[in-house]
Amino acid sequence: MSLKIVDRQSHATGHKRNPGFPLDLDWVERVRMNRSALERRAGTIGARRSVKKDHQLAWLLKAVSLMDLTTLNSDDTQGRVERLCAKARNPIRADLVEAMGVKKLGITPAAVCVYHNFVATAVKALEGTNIPVAAVSTAFPHGLTPLKIRLAEIEASVEDGAKEIDIVIERGMVLSGDWQGLYDQVRAMRAACGEAHIKTILGTGELATLTNVAKASLVCMLAGADFIKTSTGKEKTNATLPTSLAMVRMIRWFHEQTGIEIGYKPAGGISKAKDALTYMALMREELGRNWLEPHLFRFGASSLLTDIERQIKHGITGHYAADYRFAMA
Repeated sequence: MSLKIVDRQSHATGHKRNPGFPLDLDWVERVRMNRSALERRAGTIGARRSVKKDHQLAWLLKAVSLMDLTTLNSDDTQGRVERLCAKARNPIRADLVEAMGVKKLGITPAAVCVYHNFVATAVKALEGTNIPVAAVSTAFPHGLTPLKIRLAEIEASVEDGAKEIDIVIERGMVLSGDWQGLYDQVRAMRAACGEAHIKTILGTGELATLTNVAKASLVCMLAGADFIKTSTGKEKTNATLPTSLAMVRMIRWFHEQTGIEIGYKPAGGISKAKDALTYMALMREELGRNWLEPHLFRFGASSLLTDIERQIKHGITGHYAADYRFAMA
């Protein structure tokens, strides 16, 4: 098997964290996105070439390493979170790992993502691994409690051991063009995170236009976001390829202007291995190989891993297995 794409050498070495920059409203107002052009480009992603056989298995293994293994349900329990963490320790069934000869790679998800209430549970369950815990804080999924409460929640999650914080912006600020207010809030949240990395959830399906999505992306990056993320997974419309293109191209523009690499996380609706490969192709084609590493690209997913395991099983044996043979939590 070709394992070049799976090689877990740390491409994060030398990566400079986004320090944040002053809000440049002139830059924000220059941002425009052409929806029809983005939709045409989206239709070409993954269509010009396909990944087959051993190469596909390698890309699927890479997808596992880019995944934030997530449970964000209203009926989550301590036991469910502990089972999810057990799955994170061994994300691919042992017989499949053995058949591919990749045990030495130690493939695990990029993080485990849970509600604030379960951060301490997840941290304890993942002791002895290098898997960080990410917390969805700031009144997820709506982000509409008073700012001081949201900041306190961030600080509490960090105190409990979260290494990454997924925050939710106020969509109304984007819709009303209150860029200064949005910048100030994200800046305050970044400060509350301290050493923990901050992913800003835009709720793109509720921002009306791709130009709004792009402007919000820029403002969050200027405010110090380490990642920009599409959705909470609770909106009617979550991650889409045109939306992703708008956000990824803002990441590229930001990098060209500042030299800072910002991460991207599509979330919501990515449940099939084929979709994961398409998003990986997007990142490779638009931003380059360096963005196919966990410090710059993540999937927000709860059911994606099951389909990836099914596809790996098919690639090895030529037969599909039922979902229940790849239990999550």
